[in-house]
Amino acid sequence: MAELDALGPAVLLSIRHAFTSYKALADRALAQLTPADWLAVPGSESNSVAVLVQHMVGNLRSRFTNFWTTDGEKPTRRRDQEFEQPTTAEPAVLLTEWEAAWQILFDLLDAMQPADLLRTVTIRGEAYTALGALQRQVAHYAAHVGQVVLLAKLWRGPQWQTLSIPRGQSDQFNQQMQLAAGR
Repeated sequence: MAELDALGPAVLLSIRHAFTSYKALADRALAQLTPADWLAVPGSESNSVAVLVQHMVGNLRSRFTNFWTTDGEKPTRRRDQEFEQPTTAEPAVLLTEWEAAWQILFDLLDAMQPADLLRTVTIRGEAYTALGALQRQVAHYAAHVGQVVLLAKLWRGPQWQTLSIPRGQSDQFNQQMQLAAGR
């Protein structure tokens, strides 16, 4: 029974870790971009980094503001406008909105208790457990963060600073990890 008592806190910790990790990955990619990179679009059916950030900001605000009491798709949200390409790059403004939107989610997670994971919330009128809604958003944000990272790598080219283990250095990294673990 002790394992079951530990499950809820472990799930909350895992969810928070996932969101934190994806945000950090995006932050590290975004930090490498020039203002022009934010607006660059690889193809006619593609989005710029600025558009992806606008969309994630809108989604974070909509999903997690008044999470327990209102539908996750707020009537005030203008999702289609999130996908409109800005005409000028204002990374500082977008990053301020980005940080504020993520803070809404992190404040919610800080206040959540393990029993809350089974409470019901709605998104577009569809009922989810809070756990299901959070898992849905982890997957959504993971996909968009992957897009941001890919675009940042494309735009930075040879100036790109890797966000993970550099190519050809996996064995060295694994050895360092084993040494750090005392093996």
